[in-house]
Amino acid sequence: MSRIGKKTIIIPEGVTITVGKDNVVTVKGKKGELKQTVDRDITVEVKDSHITFGRPTDQIRHKAMHGLYRALVASLIKGVTEGYEKKLELIGVGFKAANQGNVLDLSLGFSHNIIFEVPKELKVATQQEKGQNPVITLEGIDKQLIGQVAAKLRGLRKPEPYKGKGVRYVGEVVRKKAGKAAGK
Repeated sequence: MSRIGKKTIIIPEGVTITVGKDNVVTVKGKKGELKQTVDRDITVEVKDSHITFGRPTDQIRHKAMHGLYRALVASLIKGVTEGYEKKLELIGVGFKAANQGNVLDLSLGFSHNIIFEVPKELKVATQQEKGQNPVITLEGIDKQLIGQVAAKLRGLRKPEPYKGKGVRYVGEVVRKKAGKAAGK
């Protein structure tokens, strides 16, 4: 990861970055504001329109932290400028998704519907066209939060390996297993 840590980050226009006490990096942009606490051993320098990260030694831990925090701050900058989006697809007979505000109502083949409350920092949209699988779209500026919520939604009904039914990311490939009949 040290090669990633050595790269400088170019600050785009309209983004302000401040490094506060206790190594808290605050990134403000047109879409919002995000904060990231950086390990005390890693130094963060903001010069003109560049950010550089430094480490005290070449220990494995310092090399790992060097690349980690550089990548985290880079994703904060991308989040406040462009934002992030994840799409989930519901595959199965009778699987439905509807939302009212940030509350998802999912019908995933269980005896009851699942009511899932999405954090207020994210925007959620559902789309259901005739002949197509329902799609849930999550949008926001925090990459970690979007990934966590998408993983929780996928965990409600993981794609099973025989028919492929369940909640999966759009474009995810699920390896299917042969059934009993193929064994003869």
